[in-house]
Amino acid sequence: MWTTLDDSLCELGESPFWHPGERSLYWLDIAGRTVLRTRGDIGAAGATVERWTLPSEPGCMAPARRGGLVIALRDGIYRAKTWGGALTQLVGVDYDTRTMRFNDGKCDPLGRFWAGTLNEAKDKSNAELYCLDMRDGRVPVLQCMAGDAMTANGLAFSPDAGTLYWSDTAAHATRAWDWVADSNTLTRPRVFEQFAAKPAGWTPSSPVRYAGRPDGATVDAEGHYWAAMYEGGQLLRFAPNGKQVGAIATPVQCPTMPCLGGDDLKTLFVTSVRKGRPAEELEERPASGCVVSMRVDTPGLPVAFFED
Repeated sequence: MWTTLDDSLCELGESPFWHPGERSLYWLDIAGRTVLRTRGDIGAAGATVERWTLPSEPGCMAPARRGGLVIALRDGIYRAKTWGGALTQLVGVDYDTRTMRFNDGKCDPLGRFWAGTLNEAKDKSNAELYCLDMRDGRVPVLQCMAGDAMTANGLAFSPDAGTLYWSDTAAHATRAWDWVADSNTLTRPRVFEQFAAKPAGWTPSSPVRYAGRPDGATVDAEGHYWAAMYEGGQLLRFAPNGKQVGAIATPVQCPTMPCLGGDDLKTLFVTSVRKGRPAEELEERPASGCVVSMRVDTPGLPVAFFED
């Protein structure tokens, strides 16, 4: 059964992760330019949500091993050593920040930070996937790892660090690569799942079925890939061979990204969106914009920390 975390309504919720040391859930409101986190036991009396306003849209973030966060803002990747603290730019970007920004991302198991971009005009497939490696005192350099996308999403890594997943929401496609973590090389690109296109004229009240398009994702301890299906009102679960093995309907039409957290990593948290959604939809699905959660049987993987 789904529950609503609290009444925090995000315009565009994204990038949730469970911080084990703080026993807190973190997430973003991209359009609201805000980082949010829980304080106190979720669901218990006295639990609160803290907010931190940022200078531009945060696409994604990850916790840092030495404390604080690494955050991808519109014009670069930044480091904050404390909650609400000063933001120091680690690297800038070479794309046009008037029409491009960072979107989905996270750290890999070795502590490198990955972030993909999106084309806000949606007029060309010029979004890319970048990796920032600052381990062992490395000079920060933003390396382009993949491209030919319009809306970068769905980044995830298999438990054995042998496969990288990445989606292009606009293309309704999730891709996969063989990944050698130590050398950070990607080979054998392939389509992991091609989803059906949105039917012409479709609306949430249409009788025509639409499964949605792939947004954010996570991988559980068994290696299953969980994809949030934007406008599809569901999460889909795929085995490593690409076979769909599960589907969970969500109380929101537009889930944006799942993560598995809680002390046992068996609480499924899902962010969602309100911005631009029809009034009828928001009335019928009042949890839109909230974080919703439910218990599941298979645990997730611990969050990967940024190493610098």
